Amino acid sequence: MYIPPLNFSPVVSTDVNLYRSGYPMPLNYPFIRDQLHLRTIIHVGDKQDLSPEYAEFLEQESIQFHNIYMDSCRDDGFKNRMNQILEIVLNVDNYPMLIHSGKGKHRVGTVVGIIRKLLQGWSIAGIYQEYDIFSGGLKGEADLEFITMFETRLYIRKDKIPGFVTSITT
Repeated sequence: MYIPPLNFSPVVSTDVNLYRSGYPMPLNYPFIRDQLHLRTIIHVGDKQDLSPEYAEFLEQESIQFHNIYMDSCRDDGFKNRMNQILEIVLNVDNYPMLIHSGKGKHRVGTVVGIIRKLLQGWSIAGIYQEYDIFSGGLKGEADLEFITMFETRLYIRKDKIPGFVTSITT
């Protein structure tokens, strides 16, 4: 029996697979290994240390791991960290990919909201609705404002852009 991590959900299931979730526990490792076949994991959160079991699992499965520090969208440097995440997301060589945070609510919700807005052309109303579903109705007003106001300029290789990206200027 496979058990997905808390708040697990596909974000994109097309030419590449992008998933979101809370922090995986050892009982989730078989699901990740056997069902997702991940190449990359991005952790967004304030937890800097990996558990020994998780570090061993990542090494055994040869999963590239990026630990991007984020306490909240009010942090200094949050935009730069979001740009780091977007650069990873915008490289097709990094897929299949999982983005997770502690519980898979607010931090991942902010990241996914920005992906939906900038890369998929979603409406703000749709982004807010999805954020609300995963946050359990606990509004993150600052997160939603950050998503709404976030703009960036990145230089990326056109031949590495995943096919799900519909609203990026190349």
